[in-house]
Amino acid sequence: MCTSLSYRDAAGKVYFGRTLELTMDLPYQIVWFPAGFATTSQVEGDAPVSFTARHGVLAVTMPARVPSADNPVGITDLKILEGLNEAGLTFSLLSYPAAGGGQRAVDATRRVLGASDLGAWVLGQFDTVAQVKTALAGQPVMVQPLAILGGVESPFHYVVHDRSGAALVIEFNKGVMSVHDNPVGVMTNGPAFPWHLTNLDNYTHLTNVDAPAASFGSYKAMQPDSGIATANLPGSNTSVGRFVRAAFFANFTEKAANPDAAVLTLAHVMNNFDRARGVTIDYPEEGVGHLEVEGLEGEKGARYATEFTTWTSLADLERGLFFIRDYASLNYTRFNLAELKDDAKPHVIPLKALNGGASDGTSVLKGPAA
Repeated sequence: MCTSLSYRDAAGKVYFGRTLELTMDLPYQIVWFPAGFATTSQVEGDAPVSFTARHGVLAVTMPARVPSADNPVGITDLKILEGLNEAGLTFSLLSYPAAGGGQRAVDATRRVLGASDLGAWVLGQFDTVAQVKTALAGQPVMVQPLAILGGVESPFHYVVHDRSGAALVIEFNKGVMSVHDNPVGVMTNGPAFPWHLTNLDNYTHLTNVDAPAASFGSYKAMQPDSGIATANLPGSNTSVGRFVRAAFFANFTEKAANPDAAVLTLAHVMNNFDRARGVTIDYPEEGVGHLEVEGLEGEKGARYATEFTTWTSLADLERGLFFIRDYASLNYTRFNLAELKDDAKPHVIPLKALNGGASDGTSVLKGPAA
């Protein structure tokens, strides 16, 4: 459903890319949350957490509930799926169905943060992964039923990256939170993150160096072209297969000489995880499940579900640049946080309003239509 990875250029600067796969397009909104934006996170039955953003945040968001005629969606209903703040910190939400169920009791005097507000809390408050990790040690966080997903408890885990290259995975297993340092800088979906690291132990033979010749008796076999090194990579689009492939590309891809070349290189890397509609099909009778979004339906009369890459994003953590391309677009749209930094007003624009027609998304976001 999702693949994320970090990449370094020749100077060691960090870039981050991710894809998001679902069986349908959703009403994604691109939002500028300025410094000073106030958020209150409420978990039913617990004291709320209120905070004011120290940093401006550029984010891809989704409404947490289904709007109605008398109660339309407002900016406080928009929850961060992917984002970058002015300090070069990123936050990403990835599907993880094992998250919900079995909450631990929390002391009634402690304020509890809802998992759906983790993005706003992380990106609004902190500069580094180390700061996030320290803060999480003292902040109870709970998954919560999401109306827009039919009451399912926040079926996600979360990844955080910073300019130093440090990375963090925040997971909930049956409601219990765990926080893991991520030395690989890669994440997909289930199983749990420690399982993926253990599975990498099965791939110590991976290398990007071709072995184009071999002898079998007196016969000398020769490859007709280059590329045999990738034959040992898993070929499936499963979470397990994508994790190994992402680790391979993040580790072996050539280190670009400058930031512009690095963003271009990262775009090529992420193309390896771009899934076209119909490449894999799941028939309902086989029991395969997907995220079901309240108020939205898949194709009329479809007997199957096909996951596709609804959008891909790239982030240049040092320069504060964010790029996004949806399924209907050939090219990426670029946002510059430096040009938004002094804008104290929130801005919202639908992702579909871009449709690959604007290479400079900053001016579109700040324009009269936003």
